[in-house]
Amino acid sequence: MRVRTPAEMASALDQVGYLADEGLATAAYLAVAMGRPLFCEGEPGTGKTALATALASALGVELVRLQCYEGIDATQALYEWDFPRQLLELRAGTSVESLYTRRFLLARPLLRALESPCVLLVDEIDRADDEFEAFLLEVLSESAVTVPELGEIRAAVPPLVVLTSNRTREVHDALKRRCLYHWLDHPSLDRELAILRKRLPGLEERLATQVVTAVRRLREMELLKPPGVAETIDWAAALVALGRESADVSTAALTLGAVLKYREDVDRVVAAGLDALLAG
Repeated sequence: MRVRTPAEMASALDQVGYLADEGLATAAYLAVAMGRPLFCEGEPGTGKTALATALASALGVELVRLQCYEGIDATQALYEWDFPRQLLELRAGTSVESLYTRRFLLARPLLRALESPCVLLVDEIDRADDEFEAFLLEVLSESAVTVPELGEIRAAVPPLVVLTSNRTREVHDALKRRCLYHWLDHPSLDRELAILRKRLPGLEERLATQVVTAVRRLREMELLKPPGVAETIDWAAALVALGRESADVSTAALTLGAVLKYREDVDRVVAAGLDALLAG
C-alpha cells in the first residue's frame, strides 16, 4: 500500500487498529517517504512495538523483528552457517567449496530484512551494547552486508526500520542522527478511550471511561511499572468477561492483576484506596 500524506498514513494505521496522533502519523509517513529509520522512545506500554506491527500490516509487507538483549552480537542478528548440515554433506562426499553456498546460510533478522521488502523492528535497542550499536549503524547506513564466502548482499528495497527504546540507557548520537526521532507518551484520555472502543467494540461507555480514568490515576502514582495501553485494554476486557458494566471496589480488587504486574504495586494501590481510584 502506498501512502502519500501523513493523513493517509493515519488512516492506513487506523484501518489495522492502530490510532496514531498527528505527530506520530507524520513521523511514520516521513520515515517511509524519506527512507529513514524511525527511532521511537517512550515509557513501556506506549505503543512503540505495536507501531511497527501496524506499519507492516498497513503497508502490506512482512514484519521482521530483532529483539535486542545484553550480549547480542552480529552473528545472532545477521547470519550463521548451518554447521550440522554442512557436516552431513561433507560426510556424504560434498566438496568443501560447495558447503559455503546460500542454501547452507541461516538468515537471522538483519539478513532476512535485506532480502525482501519488510518492516524491520529493532526492539529495545537500549538493551544492546555499544559494539552492537556501531555494527547496526553500519548495516542501516549501507542497507548491505558482506558475507566473506558469498560476497555482498544488498537490499533491492531497503527495509522500513523502526527502532524502539525504553531509555534504560542513552543510545549514541551517531545512531540517532541516522534516524528520524519521535517520543511516544501515554495517549490523552480521549485518544485512549478511542483506542479502547476500537479494540473492544460494544464496550459500555461508562465502563470505558471508568477504566481509562482509573488507569490514568495509576500512572500518576509511584509504581514500579505504570500500566500502558495494553494493560488498559486487558483490564477492560477482564471486566467485560466478568459481565460488569462498571467496576466496583470488590471487582477491581479481584482484577488488578490485569493492569498491575508487581505485588508491590498492587499493595500500594490497595493501601491508597480502591474507592478513590474508581471515584467518578
